[in-house]
Amino acid sequence: MRVNDAPDLPDGGRAAAPTGPPMVWLLIGVVLVAANLRAALTGVGPLLPGIEASTGLSGTWTGLLGTLPLLTFAATSPLVGRTAHRYGASHALVASLAVLVAGLLIRSVPGVPFVFVGTVVIAAAIAFGNVLLPSVIRSTVPEERIGQVTGLYVTAMGLLAAISSGVSVPMADHLPGGWHTALGVWAALAVLALGFWVPLWRRTGTAAATPAGRERIPWRSPLAWQVSVFMGLQSLGFYTTIAWLPSIVHDHGVGEAAAGWQLFLYQIVGLVASSALPLLARRWRDQRLLAAAASAIVALGFALLAVAPQLAIVSSVLTGLGGGACLVLALAFQSQRAADASQAAALASMAQSVGYLVAAVGPLLLGALHELTDGWTLPLTLLVALTLAQAIVGVGAGRDLRLESTSRPTPTERIGDSLS
Repeated sequence: MRVNDAPDLPDGGRAAAPTGPPMVWLLIGVVLVAANLRAALTGVGPLLPGIEASTGLSGTWTGLLGTLPLLTFAATSPLVGRTAHRYGASHALVASLAVLVAGLLIRSVPGVPFVFVGTVVIAAAIAFGNVLLPSVIRSTVPEERIGQVTGLYVTAMGLLAAISSGVSVPMADHLPGGWHTALGVWAALAVLALGFWVPLWRRTGTAAATPAGRERIPWRSPLAWQVSVFMGLQSLGFYTTIAWLPSIVHDHGVGEAAAGWQLFLYQIVGLVASSALPLLARRWRDQRLLAAAASAIVALGFALLAVAPQLAIVSSVLTGLGGGACLVLALAFQSQRAADASQAAALASMAQSVGYLVAAVGPLLLGALHELTDGWTLPLTLLVALTLAQAIVGVGAGRDLRLESTSRPTPTERIGDSLS
């Protein structure tokens, strides 16, 4: 199997294109891109106390710093499909990696404005990677292996995210420049991915657009909304857990260090689940049961944390298992429910725009409920209800169906239609 950026023809065939790189190089490239999709952001949380102390930022502003990437994801994702249509997925991916390098360097420059500007640039670049990877996978990977490849890049993404969370503070303590350097060091990983993808991009040739028509974002498709809402609710659960799990267990008598390890446990278990799910479900084309069961496991974990916080370790294992599986499913749906790579990009644009907008509400809403009730029972009960709703939506999103084409005809096709 080799990369082929040739456009789909109206009759379902493929246009001629230059021979692309071998599959093994593509997989390495996908893993390197995935490694950059969370590490640059998850390392910020542990550094926030130091950032607050050195800059004088209030808790509200640091909270905005955590929410800003999600809002940027939501705003940027709808633009990716149009860009990929015009320039090609691999071309857009190379450009986004270059922008990511620039954003990481900007964020590491001393001065509060650079932190916020750099964060927006980084998040915009990551949004392109989030949307483009399902399209690249859909166009290059056999359909029966889409789940496995998705699991591979989710594992790489989660592993580097966990490492980033763990090493950011030690790097800030020991490297010259403190937290500025700790934030900027991830530019090296982005440069590595960029250096790997430039040759891949050149091997694909100059075919960039899809003359047979650009897919509209499928706002009117019930299936697309089910995929999008599933993506949103599982993202809300993940980012809310990342934001508040240490505080929840700390408020119930667990020390700060142990509370941090609870979050690490949650992420590691999620990695195991995201790695194992594609192997267990490689022959399951209908994933309704998987989506519902994984969501129910997450709901059980949140419920256990609400009624028996002393069993937080068990809760972390349950939410990690179910959450890791749900993440793989949410990303795989964006490829599997699409008929082709162009439609996968359009569906991913919608799913991630809606998804991250929903996710941005979660941490803020739970924090407000906690402050209002001076406890965690009501916020966690709300999470249980939302995750059960996610299970219902997952039954729809997990069906073995494909979206109908919504591609816009090109001027040439319109002339041909008028003459026929």
